[in-house]
Amino acid sequence: MLVARSIALFVVAALCEIGGAWLVWQGVREHRGLLWVGAGVLALGAYGFVATLQPDAHFGRILAAYGGVFVAGSLAWAAVADGYRPDRWDVTGAAICLAGMAIIMYMPRGR
Repeated sequence: MLVARSIALFVVAALCEIGGAWLVWQGVREHRGLLWVGAGVLALGAYGFVATLQPDAHFGRILAAYGGVFVAGSLAWAAVADGYRPDRWDVTGAAICLAGMAIIMYMPRGR
């Protein structure tokens, strides 16, 4: 159950961070205005909060593992929101990153 909760929190964190960065990008680079930027800043703040809800208490481990989720999530976001089509190397790289995340977070440790 802890693994499922952790994965769900990683997904929510990715939606907040990637979505927030995308909103800021849209507001500034696509000239959509300060409301978009403000919404992005709020979403980025929510990302920081969601990360603290992970069951593991080690900040460095959480952030390192989240990097893999961020890579895969960014490619997925680009495909859905911007019509980007990841090639086989994008997908391979994202799979490697997710495997790294799983190793960092969920492999047994002698404590």
